[in-house]
Amino acid sequence: MLIADRAWLVRVPPRERLPRLRSAWYADETGLWEHDAPTGDEGWAWPQEPNGSVFAVYEFLRTSGSFKPHFWAAQRWERVRGHVDPPLRAALDALLSGLFWDGPGGDAEHTDTALFGDDGHGVLLARSPESVRELAAAWDLARPHLARVRRPFAERAAVPDG
Repeated sequence: MLIADRAWLVRVPPRERLPRLRSAWYADETGLWEHDAPTGDEGWAWPQEPNGSVFAVYEFLRTSGSFKPHFWAAQRWERVRGHVDPPLRAALDALLSGLFWDGPGGDAEHTDTALFGDDGHGVLLARSPESVRELAAAWDLARPHLARVRRPFAERAAVPDG
């Protein structure tokens, strides 16, 4: 996961922000792509100059690095969502469609076009601080009620070996 300083991004027009971020991230000068690139104890890696102060990379520890678990989670939510009460379903729809689920109509945006423009091709997830706050609010609504999803999940979506 990459987190960038918004002030650095908004210095250029929206359509240039993702290319700017990609160029900075993939630059050899960051030191992030070396075989033994350092990762902090908590999973954070800060690039070397010239962009060391404008973004950081977080490596989720003990994960596969694959998008497949997100795909499977979206499939399972599709199986379960019709069996979850409407207020909880709405909160989980908002959260999951902002992260990895394509939404009930298959058209969920995972890139915040207000910040990054319409050309988010190749981005799994790109969010502005405001949209991250919206996701956090959806999580706050859903979290206390997640136990109510267990039975429908067990009945309709659980995979014994997955």
